[in-house]
Amino acid sequence: MKIINEPLPGVKVLEPTVYRDSRGYFFESFRDDFFRHIDSPVSFVQDNQSLSQKNTLRGLHFQKPPHAQGKLVRVIKGSVLDVVVDVRTESPSFGHHFKVVLSEENFRAMFIPAGFAHGFLTLEDQTIFSYKCSDYYYPETEGGLAWDCPELNIDWGLDHPILSDKDTQNPGLLEFNSPF
Repeated sequence: MKIINEPLPGVKVLEPTVYRDSRGYFFESFRDDFFRHIDSPVSFVQDNQSLSQKNTLRGLHFQKPPHAQGKLVRVIKGSVLDVVVDVRTESPSFGHHFKVVLSEENFRAMFIPAGFAHGFLTLEDQTIFSYKCSDYYYPETEGGLAWDCPELNIDWGLDHPILSDKDTQNPGLLEFNSPF
């Protein structure tokens, strides 16, 4: 597996070795021993999966301490524009974002440590998105940032995505009081 350190500290894109033959393909999508040797060792306790139509934007979400989550995200079917924003107040990259396309074609995954807001825009209908989380989901500790916050300046390539009611209420970076 190829591990790419991205510009935001702790964020990593993973490119597995894919073995193809006349039957199809095989690759390791997760290895526990790898996550015991990264910069911040992590164990995963919950798996989540979503199905979304094209142009659905989910995010930008995070879990606040004491239930902050690291995540390992990947696409099973379809493709997404995956985005993370550093919300760690002491980080030199606070408020900066990184984005990457994850798809069933490129097999990439991304590791997102706690202290980052995360969101994705589906680029195809019937996209299935999967993520492993390092802590359980607790509704009382969820938080978010506005996907269209001008200070973040994220080019999603779309002006009017499909959003949940909850995601239309998230604050921008200037109104945001980070718990990290």
